[in-house]
Amino acid sequence: MNEILTVKNLTFDYYDTSVLRNVNFSLEKGDFLGIIGSNGAGKSTLIKLILGMLPYSKGEIKVFGKSISEVRKKIGYVPQKANSFNTAFPATVREVIMANLYSRTGLFKHYGKKYDDDVRRVLEKVGMEGFENKLIGKLSGGQQQRVFIARALISEPELLLMDEPTVGVDAQSVKAIMALVTELNKQGLTVIMTNHDTPALVQASNKLLIFCEHGYEEFVNRSDLSLEDVNKIFAGKREHNHG
Repeated sequence: MNEILTVKNLTFDYYDTSVLRNVNFSLEKGDFLGIIGSNGAGKSTLIKLILGMLPYSKGEIKVFGKSISEVRKKIGYVPQKANSFNTAFPATVREVIMANLYSRTGLFKHYGKKYDDDVRRVLEKVGMEGFENKLIGKLSGGQQQRVFIARALISEPELLLMDEPTVGVDAQSVKAIMALVTELNKQGLTVIMTNHDTPALVQASNKLLIFCEHGYEEFVNRSDLSLEDVNKIFAGKREHNHG
């Protein structure tokens, strides 16, 4: 079975405000879904609903055909503004990455050579080889974000969710991060990403979930968009079909 994620008639209300209304889409292995829309449109909320971090009152979410609690280890997550943490915290890059394995190995378990090799492998994958013993707080914003991507990759996920991973980093780092995630996707990793940098995300994605006003969304294949459609998305002028 190649179906990775199915969302049916998903509705989410925050107190008396409707955030998402009847959201429907599905992803197959190897898809790259870009989620775009204005601030407050529901992008981050959807990520948290998929991850089981928020409860939903109506609809259905299936990941690998199961509930999120059954397949959590197959999912990697890079949260919004992962690099906006306490930079004075005295953790090394290796310790930050290894923290994602505590649930699998136990907090006080001795980490053997295999785990050291795994850390080196994911750091090499994100272009941060040799940084294992550097303090995370001493790195640039772009370097920190690549470490958090490595942290998500250490558990060898089949689905990677990223909530605005390029916020707060310089233009060169944005380009490097997008190139990295695009390459991971080409290697077979299914990716879901929200991003303020709409042109870069539209270019990288093969499917788009476009949020507009009142919690409605439009799910489209990137290949079905004309150049005019893409330009309207960039300008925030694309009209949406509410069904």
